[in-house]
Amino acid sequence: MGILWSRFTALNAVILAALVCAGFGVMLDRVFLWPLLVLIPLVLVGLHDLTQTSHAILRNYPLIGHIRFILESIRPEIRQYLIEDERDPVPFSREQRALVYQRAKNVFDKQPFGTVIDVNAPGYGWIAHSIQPKEEIDADFRIMIGGPQCKKPYSASILNISGTSFGAVSANAIQAFNKGAKLGGFAHNTGEGSISRYHRKYGGDLIWQVATGYFGCRSPDGRFDADAFAKQAASDQVKMIELKLSQGAKPGHGGVLPMAKITAEIARTRNVPRDRDCVSPASHPEFDTPLGMMAFITRLRELSGGKPVGIKLCIGHRYEFMALLKAMIETKVTPDFIVIDGGEGGTGAAPQELTNHVGLPLLDALKFVQSALIGAGLRDKMKIGASGKIITAYDVCRVFALGADYVMSARGFMFAVGCIQARSCHSNRCPTGVATQGAWRQRALVVRDKAVRVANFHHNTVKAVGQVIASAGLSHPSDIKPMHLHMRDASGQVMRGDEAVVWPAPGVFLNGGGDAMLAREWARARADSFRPAA
Repeated sequence: MGILWSRFTALNAVILAALVCAGFGVMLDRVFLWPLLVLIPLVLVGLHDLTQTSHAILRNYPLIGHIRFILESIRPEIRQYLIEDERDPVPFSREQRALVYQRAKNVFDKQPFGTVIDVNAPGYGWIAHSIQPKEEIDADFRIMIGGPQCKKPYSASILNISGTSFGAVSANAIQAFNKGAKLGGFAHNTGEGSISRYHRKYGGDLIWQVATGYFGCRSPDGRFDADAFAKQAASDQVKMIELKLSQGAKPGHGGVLPMAKITAEIARTRNVPRDRDCVSPASHPEFDTPLGMMAFITRLRELSGGKPVGIKLCIGHRYEFMALLKAMIETKVTPDFIVIDGGEGGTGAAPQELTNHVGLPLLDALKFVQSALIGAGLRDKMKIGASGKIITAYDVCRVFALGADYVMSARGFMFAVGCIQARSCHSNRCPTGVATQGAWRQRALVVRDKAVRVANFHHNTVKAVGQVIASAGLSHPSDIKPMHLHMRDASGQVMRGDEAVVWPAPGVFLNGGGDAMLAREWARARADSFRPAA
C-alpha cells in the first residue's frame, strides 16, 4: 500500500488540497476557492490518466508521469544533461526505441535531414542497393520449418516473438504478445516458464520452449514428465517445440525468476515452491552426451506427434557444437531448427559477468554455425533462427546475409507494449506493467491496445525488410548473401561481406578438409561426449 500511495502521491495531494480549499471556502472565506481554478483541472487530468489506455506510465503515475513526456518534448535541447547519461549507457538508443514506438503506433516513421549515424565510424554497415531495384513486393515473408523427420511442418513468419516467460513478464504482457501474434499471423515463444493460461487465451501460434527446469512437463523431483509433455504438446496452438540448451544473456546458467515475482499462479504453472528464487539447472538432467541429446529430440518429436523440434543455444566451445553435428550424422537424427542466441541477448535477471562477458556474439556465432552446418553436409536438413538485439529491418537483413532463415526478437516487442528500459525487471516494480506481477502495476498495460501495437510493429518491420531487399533488387530475405553487406573496418576501410565471410564446400569436414581452425575443432569433437578428444 505504501508503494501504491507513493506512485499516486501527486494525485492524492492535489485531491486533498482541493478538498481542503473547498471546505475552507465554504466554511471560512471564498478566497480559498480561487486555488480550485488550478486544482480541479489537475484532479480531472489525474483521473483521466488513471482511466486512459494509451500510456502505461500515466496509468501507473498519474500527473507526475507527464514530466517524462515534457522532457521528451524538449529532448533535443536537454538530452545530454537529463535524458542520456553516457556514463550509464542503456542497451538501445532512444532513436531505436522511438522507431519501435512509431511502428507499433502505426505513425509516420520517416526521418528528415538524412543519416544520423556516423558513416565514417568503424563498424558502420550498410546494404548494397541495385541500380535496378524491385518494385514494391509482398512482404508477407514465410519460411517452412520442418526437416525430413517432421510430420507437421510449420509455415513461420520471418519475424517472431522470442521467449517471454509468464513470471518474467506480466500476465497482461503475455496476453498482448499472444493476441498480437494472432492478429499478425506470427509465432510467440513461451519462454521457459511453461504454457500459461495467458498464452492460450487468444489462440496465437506458440513455440513451446522446454528448458532445463522442464516447466509444464516437470515431475515432482524436477525431471522430465513424458505424459505431461505429450498432453501439452498435443494442443493445436503449439506449432513447434524448442529445447533450450542455453540463453545468450546467461549461458552456462539456469533461468532465474526472483522469489519476489513468484505468485501462487506462477508457482502452479511451473510446479515450483514460492519460498525461494526459481533457478533452473544449468544443464539438462535428461541427457549428458550429444548422442543422448539426439535420442531426447527423437523422443520429443514422437511425443508431440511429429511437430518440429529444435534447439536454442548460445555458442561457447565450438567443438561442442561440432559434437552435436557428429551425433546427428551418426544417428541420422537432425533437429528441425537451431536458434542461435547471441551472447548480447537480453534477460530480466542474470549475473552481470555472464551477461557481459560470456557467450559468442550473434554475428560471429551465425557465421560459425552456418559454416559448420555446410561443412558437415547438414545445412539443408534444418533452418537457422537468429536472436539477440534484433530491432530494425537492417538488423534482420544482416543476419539473413550470414545464414539465418528467420528471426526471434523479444526486446522489440517489449518496446511495442510499452517497455522503457527502466531496468527494474528483477524488482517486480516495472513502471509500465511489462515485467511485473503486481496487479496494480500491470493494469497499466491494456491488452486490447498493446496487442494492436504488437501486430503493427511486426507488420511495419517486415514491410521495411521488404523495402530494403527490394532496393537491393531482391525478392525475399533468403536472397540476401554476404556480398550484399558492407562494413567499415577498424582502419576505416570498406570491406564487402563476401571478403570477410567465405562458406566452406558442402561436406568438406567429412573428408578432413576445410578452414584450418574449423577442421581443428571438428577433429576435437566427439559424438559420445561433450568433452574434446585427446
